[in-house]
Order: sequence, then structure tokens, then C-alpha cells
Amino acid sequence: MAGKIRLEDRECPLSATLGVVGEWWTLLILHDAFDGYTRFEQFQENLKISSSILTSRLRTLTANGLLERRRYQTHPDRYEYVLTDLGRSLRPVIVTLAAWGNSRLRPEQRSMILVDRETGEEVEPVVVDRATGRELDPESFVFAAGPAASEVMRTRYAGVTPTPRPGS
Repeated sequence: MAGKIRLEDRECPLSATLGVVGEWWTLLILHDAFDGYTRFEQFQENLKISSSILTSRLRTLTANGLLERRRYQTHPDRYEYVLTDLGRSLRPVIVTLAAWGNSRLRPEQRSMILVDRETGEEVEPVVVDRATGRELDPESFVFAAGPAASEVMRTRYAGVTPTPRPGS
């Protein structure tokens, strides 16, 4: 598969991210981890996933720093998989993906909804700029070539020149 990857895909943060979490089972494992699952047996029972696929996905998530493998028992050794700060930082992405999926369904078809813990009211997530709070709509926000961009990426985004934020 590596032979099919274009140069610009290798440097693209979206492509790199999908290489780590873009597989179907991986997102479901992360979703379970956000719901408090930590043990192999919990993931396997909930997802009905084969042990070989689960082992492979947990290994990838651990190797990429999204989960930490911790021993919780000796004789025999047993491990749990705990979200790291990096792993927890993916929660908004998963929440947004789930909300997007729900937006395509009628309310009575939704099996899981995002609610305010205190009020129980359904909420709709949006992605905003941290500094301004503005929603990231495609009319106002576009991609630009970053400092490490290759010539291919610079050409792709030639029409936009980024201005670094103060303190960046």
C-alpha cells in the first residue's frame, strides 16, 4: 500500500491521522475507551471483534501514543489500555463524527445522542477556532501551506498565505 501513497499524502496531517485512526475498528475501540472501557475482554465483548484484530489495533494505538498499556495483574500478567492525553484529545473528533452520522438520521432512528450531563438536553457540536470562538465554516477558513510544506503542497495552496498568530 505504501507505493500508492503520493508525496503530498505523506506530509498531509489528514493522511497521517487516517494512517493511525482511520480504520473502522480503531474508531470503535477509541469510542469504547471514551466510555470507560480499558480491558481487552471489555473491548472484545462489546465490539464482538476477533482477538487478532483487537490485538493489532490496540498495538497500533499504543505504539502511536493514544493508549497506554498498564499491567493490572500478575500471575498471569494482565494489562489494561488507558487513554493518554493524546488519545483523549481525539474525543472532539469522535463526538463530531458521531453527530455528523446522527444528522443524517431522523431523530427516532438515533441509537446514541450527545447530551449535556447536567440537564440531559441534546447538544449539537460544532468546530470552532480556539482563539476567536468562530465556527470553522468553509467560506471563512481554508487550508494554507505550512512551514514544512513541499513544493507540491505550496503549489496546491498557493492562493493563501498564512499569518502566524502572536506567540506561535
